[in-house]
Amino acid sequence: MKYKLLRLTCVVALLFSIHMQGQLKKDAQKQMDTYVSSLLKNMTLEEKLGQLNLVTPIARTGPFATKNASDKMKDGSAGNIFGLHGSPSSIHMRLALSENSRLKIPLLSGLDIVHGFKTVFPIPLGLSCSWDPALIEKTARIAAVEASALGYNWTFSPMVDITRDPRWGRVMEGSGEDPYLGSLIARAMVKGYQGSDLNDDTSLIACVKHFALYGAPEAGRDYNTADMSRLTMYQYYLPPYKAAVDAGAGSIMVSFNDIEGIPATSNKWLLTDLLRKEWGFKGFVVSDFNGIQELMNHGVAADLKEAAELSLTAGVDMDMVSEALIASLKQSVKDGHVSMDQINAACRRVLEAKYKLGLFTNPYRNYDPAKADLVSLTEENRKVAKDATLRSIVLLKNDKATLPLKKNAKIALIGPFANNQNEMFSSWTLKGDVPSVVTIYEGLKKQNPDITYVQGTQVSGDPGLKLKGEPFDAALQEELVAAAMNVAKQADVIVVVLGESSAMSGEARSRTDLSLPNCQSELLKRLKSIGKPVVLLLVNGRPMTLADDLPYADAVLDIWRPGTEAGSAVADILFGAYNPTGKLTMTFPRSVGQIPIYYNTKNTGRPYTEGTEGFFSSYIDQSNTPLYPFGYGLSYTKFIYGAITLNASVLKGNNANLTASITITNSGSYAGEETVQLYIADPVASVSRAVKELKGFQKVFLQPGESKKVNFTITTEELKFFNSDLNWDWESGTFLVYIGGNSQSCEKAEFVWKK
Repeated sequence: MKYKLLRLTCVVALLFSIHMQGQLKKDAQKQMDTYVSSLLKNMTLEEKLGQLNLVTPIARTGPFATKNASDKMKDGSAGNIFGLHGSPSSIHMRLALSENSRLKIPLLSGLDIVHGFKTVFPIPLGLSCSWDPALIEKTARIAAVEASALGYNWTFSPMVDITRDPRWGRVMEGSGEDPYLGSLIARAMVKGYQGSDLNDDTSLIACVKHFALYGAPEAGRDYNTADMSRLTMYQYYLPPYKAAVDAGAGSIMVSFNDIEGIPATSNKWLLTDLLRKEWGFKGFVVSDFNGIQELMNHGVAADLKEAAELSLTAGVDMDMVSEALIASLKQSVKDGHVSMDQINAACRRVLEAKYKLGLFTNPYRNYDPAKADLVSLTEENRKVAKDATLRSIVLLKNDKATLPLKKNAKIALIGPFANNQNEMFSSWTLKGDVPSVVTIYEGLKKQNPDITYVQGTQVSGDPGLKLKGEPFDAALQEELVAAAMNVAKQADVIVVVLGESSAMSGEARSRTDLSLPNCQSELLKRLKSIGKPVVLLLVNGRPMTLADDLPYADAVLDIWRPGTEAGSAVADILFGAYNPTGKLTMTFPRSVGQIPIYYNTKNTGRPYTEGTEGFFSSYIDQSNTPLYPFGYGLSYTKFIYGAITLNASVLKGNNANLTASITITNSGSYAGEETVQLYIADPVASVSRAVKELKGFQKVFLQPGESKKVNFTITTEELKFFNSDLNWDWESGTFLVYIGGNSQSCEKAEFVWKK
């Protein structure tokens, strides 16, 4: 009886708590509505348009900077700014310019904080290879704490675009090709940036980008059109954006591309019907850099005034840099082309964001000139950075157990990125602290003094590569290679660090050739000819075509662009203090001709099976299979997968659960962690389905010789898909479940589920 009373008391207390939380939210919403409504009534049309205007004093991330940005912040015609640089006090002085305006409305201060602030983590594509959303959330939280201390309250991140084409340079900013994993990471990053309460002085408003389909440009060329069916949009490309919205993201950035012939910046279906009405998004929408003006280039607007009208009507609330809204909408109201209700709605959403951040109470809520140094690059932050780098690195090849290296081995360290602090960052580390970077040379030297470093090669000798920098010098190249050969001959093992420079991936960095630059590839071949073990460390921002280079390396580690703790993490992996755990989140093609290439493809009417010939969907000069599939990543140990067992073979109804179990055994001599991946296939459905889709994963750590049983619970939620009516539902049928260490190497079982 006492137990029943206690249980009843707990239930009542829980219900009361839920009720009170709901009431508090209603009260807070009412207070915000009252405040913002009062402010709007007191604002002139010009002041309202100023809140829709986002300016920048620099042109680093776009074609031009704002003229007279400081004056516009003073008079209220620029209500928001991004790209401020300098000390905390200098940034504060710029933000304080708004106090000269009539209403003294505080500014949103944004920046592209993509993979860290002062403490820099691996690029997002690398981070995603950790398959660790909790860790990724922690990196975003650290970035928010460091950035907010310098005066920023808004980050243009996360980029959640699904990417299947590594020719596109911005694949480095996303989480790869899978919507399930991409959605988990999108949610984690929003939570990390925004924290539990935007009013907290360490929170940043997240800006989810680029809405939508920006990661699918034709030919992999940046800013290009993206063309696909709505079924493909809903099934594969939209889920990460939706996950970020559901996580409470405060803002959305519109993409540059068109969708079904209408640019995203003027696409009412996208920004109003889908985003606000279907998904219930409550935050504000900002254009990308000059996106509104570029509606004229798209051919849908005759002039800047029409471009402004189209974008506002579609659902854009803020104009990044083109200043089309503030220049045109006053006349548009007079002409009756837009209404004051539309302008008020957009202005309200911007003001609500500032209210939620607490800026009306304290415009400089986190300003303290000394605080930035106290919270940045702390010991704990660097520890997280190292952990993130360790978990992001993917072991692609390890013939004859070349790795780990012996700590007393005599090492020749060669390559243009091996002792270069800047090259451990990307083009998006605008505030990263370069002097704090542990280079690969420094990291290895700390653990093994018997190491000699030489540059070995220039980065690229390709005259067609449009990059700023020193021109290729053939005579210098010969000197560099000769020095490398001399050092390599004296060593027990050669560690060569090759790949892309930071200028070769990122925005406006699309490429048609994804192989190692010729001068680097030739160096690798020369080094291999010596007869010593060669370890290739790949520094890159995208999957590369490595098929021609793999024969010249005994082991390959993809370290991406690893960030602040690059050398510390790489050394731990090379010398065996950490067993690699990273798994690829983008497929590596054998050649550019295979692109786009991704694991969750559909079968055709003539599916190809390796080894067959004839009239099938295949190439006549190359295999269909990738070089490395989605989910791939080796370990210093070996994991053996047993057969899948199911607790039932036939299930019925929405409320049933299926348990799929598999036993994993560590048959090697090193302790290690494996990411066990669950895929499901629906071979017969009302629309063609993917050959398999990721639906879950678990990490399991095993000592040598240890076995563990891993259980996955499958519900009808994992069976659902978007049908031809774009309804999210499941259908009765026979299903296949796959469990394995990557998308290609899996155990398989079959079950039937009926409605």
